[in-house]
Amino acid sequence: MSNRRNFIKEFAAAASAVAITTTGAAVAEEPTREAARRTCGNQRRWRTAFGLNGFASSESTFKKTFPIWEVLEFAQREGFEGIEIVPNWPQKEMYVNLADEARIASLRGLFARYNLKIFSIQTSGQEAFQKDRSVREGWVKRFADLARFAHKAGCECIGYWPAGDVAGQTVNQAIDSLVWSLREVGKIVNDEELMFGIEIEPPFAFNKIEHMIKILDGVDHPQVKAIYDPSHCDLMNGSRGKPHELLERIGVHRIGYTHFTDSDGTLFRGTSKHLPCGDGHIDIRKSLETLWEGGFEGWFMIDAWNTQNPYDACRKGRLAAC
Repeated sequence: MSNRRNFIKEFAAAASAVAITTTGAAVAEEPTREAARRTCGNQRRWRTAFGLNGFASSESTFKKTFPIWEVLEFAQREGFEGIEIVPNWPQKEMYVNLADEARIASLRGLFARYNLKIFSIQTSGQEAFQKDRSVREGWVKRFADLARFAHKAGCECIGYWPAGDVAGQTVNQAIDSLVWSLREVGKIVNDEELMFGIEIEPPFAFNKIEHMIKILDGVDHPQVKAIYDPSHCDLMNGSRGKPHELLERIGVHRIGYTHFTDSDGTLFRGTSKHLPCGDGHIDIRKSLETLWEGGFEGWFMIDAWNTQNPYDACRKGRLAAC
């Protein structure tokens, strides 16, 4: 039974991607609830998405089954515009070895039929913050290949999870090592017209908001930003239901995209417990207000990681964001 860290490690073995257009339905003078769902993200400068990680983790943890066509039909019906994929679901190494144009076009076409754009690919790799420069250089080279593929597939973002051992370094030394790698990443994503998002979690070696700020300050690149996940920020802020306080400390202008979720302020299966918006203790409204008033624009991904019913979590998250 894999936890989140093991799940993330599997991402490093695969490259994946896709993209297509977003939709913008016209709004009637008195729109129906369904029409409102389909347009509110664009009206609020936010494009709503969800992650396949929620469905993959629910299958693993709760032994559920989610046919991919059912998931995509749900996304289309609910008015989602984007999706964040995971390389090992719905089948292992699904997106590996997509070197030829025909297969990439086929994959793009699959999601196009449901009016979905794959906006993000996830990756990880503790090699990025190891002391040995040659190890870091190897990771950067692999990342460059992934970034080229992401651009070719039409993606806008790559998310990075710095899970793993600092291998004899202090945390500050490991941050310096990571900053070196991410400065190289900044050059790559600039060339490939991508945004690079970093998400730290309470179980990681980098598990304080000060760590995130130090990383961002060190890299100092406009296309290297943080991913805002209220569940992680809640735990890093004392599990008080006020993750927006850390969001304010980071600065909304330094948020690349969101992994939006509620939480009860506890850990579950190796990371912060994720709950559907409204089912936990987080002040969801305040997070939304902080993002909105700070001028956040871009992808608002509903994160249903290890929820028993990811459909419910995705639906509640989208309605909250709208």
